Amino acid sequence: MSQWDETADFVIVGSGGGSMAAGLYLKSIGKRPLILEKTDKIGGSTAMSGGVLWIPNHPLQARFGVQDSEEAGRRYLNAAVGHDAGPGSTPARKEAFLKAGPAMVTFLESQGMQFIRAEGWSDYYDELDGGCARSRSLAAPMLDARDMGPLFDKLRMGPMVVPLPVDQTRNITLATRTPKGMWEGVKLLMRLRRMAKTGKPILSYGGALQGRMLMLSAAKGVPIRTSCGIVDLVEEEGRIAGAVVEQDGRRRRIRALDGVLINAGGFSRNKAMREKYGPAPASTDWTNANPGDTGEMIEIAQAHGAALDLMDQAWWVPGTLPPNGAVFMHVTDLSKPHVIVVDQNGRRIMNESQSYMANGQALYKAGVPAWVIMDCRHRQRYAWGVQPPGQTPDDWKSSGYMKSASTIESLATAIGLDPAALRQTVDRFNDFARTGKDLDFHRGERAYDNWFGDPRTKPNPNLGTIEKAPFLAFKMVPGDVGTAGGIITDEHARVLRPDGSVIDGLYATGNSTASVMGRVYPGAGASIAASFVFAWLAAHHAAGTSIA
Repeated sequence: MSQWDETADFVIVGSGGGSMAAGLYLKSIGKRPLILEKTDKIGGSTAMSGGVLWIPNHPLQARFGVQDSEEAGRRYLNAAVGHDAGPGSTPARKEAFLKAGPAMVTFLESQGMQFIRAEGWSDYYDELDGGCARSRSLAAPMLDARDMGPLFDKLRMGPMVVPLPVDQTRNITLATRTPKGMWEGVKLLMRLRRMAKTGKPILSYGGALQGRMLMLSAAKGVPIRTSCGIVDLVEEEGRIAGAVVEQDGRRRRIRALDGVLINAGGFSRNKAMREKYGPAPASTDWTNANPGDTGEMIEIAQAHGAALDLMDQAWWVPGTLPPNGAVFMHVTDLSKPHVIVVDQNGRRIMNESQSYMANGQALYKAGVPAWVIMDCRHRQRYAWGVQPPGQTPDDWKSSGYMKSASTIESLATAIGLDPAALRQTVDRFNDFARTGKDLDFHRGERAYDNWFGDPRTKPNPNLGTIEKAPFLAFKMVPGDVGTAGGIITDEHARVLRPDGSVIDGLYATGNSTASVMGRVYPGAGASIAASFVFAWLAAHHAAGTSIA
């Protein structure tokens, strides 16, 4: 028999949102969960994300008069993800996600969690059967960090720190273009001034979601231990019985009576694993993932027999590398008019307004790096990464990050492209912009495309000509916010061996697993939602309770 230093009912590895959802449920039925976080901050990838959950038929849909149903979600998920997306996306797992998601939202609300609908943030393939153009995505209301008290100092902060309601993201990107955008800009400035006076931020996006989940977890007595990394799992007679942890230079053995849940993120920050599994080229400098995304829990699980899948996939977000700071993400910017993305042959390669994951895959298909081509109106009217419109730092040009030229041909020469080929591409795109019909990639034909477009641009809010000098170019790479492959699990989040048998006592969720969404991102918050839902399902299964 193993010697244990302490005992919990359920040991949860990683402090993302799913971990807290599981912990809250277990505490509600009198169980003893224990969340272990290897870094010194709480929140995981959820805290660094957009803080959105994609849940078909969640209870706020009916509350706000949105037509949705489990059956519509099923049709859409099957149409978008497909039926052959790998062992992590079985029919049973998709069914579990669809059935448990609304029940989990109801439970979290009963615990005191607050949600808002991201109205208009359409499914990413809304034209497919069952698609919802009005949004299936949930977020948390903004949160004044002062309300968190000392808990705020424990919360991980991500790149999305603007004090802006998630449901106003679209409008703020139009601050120079529409009355609603201008008004949101005014309110944003007022919040920023208030923050300067108080010295504390107003949290939105992942900060608001995880800030609220952390407050709930603390209020309900869910223990979260930081700077406590897992060294190994303890296996007894084929069952995972606990974990070996390291904290303050000392190793301890924690018994897990009901099991261990891995929710420790992926391997975006692990150079060796990216080189082994991922597409090339890739770089840890291209990611905005959680610093704790180093992959060792996937390797530990594999050492104990776990099967892996989708290890070549990530939640791609095309990005550029500014001279100072983290890689810029361009989720909203590429949707705006007056911009295209071309390959090394000067040929356009994507619907720039489509899902960021699909655009990352398009980059790899066409060859990395690619080039963003825009005319000066884009820089004047819209943000680029976190840089506001009309404000271009001097070092962008001096460092070579941004290339500028008075003609398309001279811009092509400056970035090593064939001038005639780039001119032909731009001329063809300009014809599309004038007619409003993108015959090559159908940009602007989906509700999601239009969501981040510019309604003042006619006849298509996503298409604007590239004909006003100076012309600008930026080198683009397939950045990411986390990997999307890992441990294969079943509909209860139980870890599976290559032969399909269950590793008793071991569960996994989130970016540590092969995604139930396969190689597709169906809507805003799909990865975070799956992390929450399957953690919640794991807690139910480990406790022997039903979600009904």
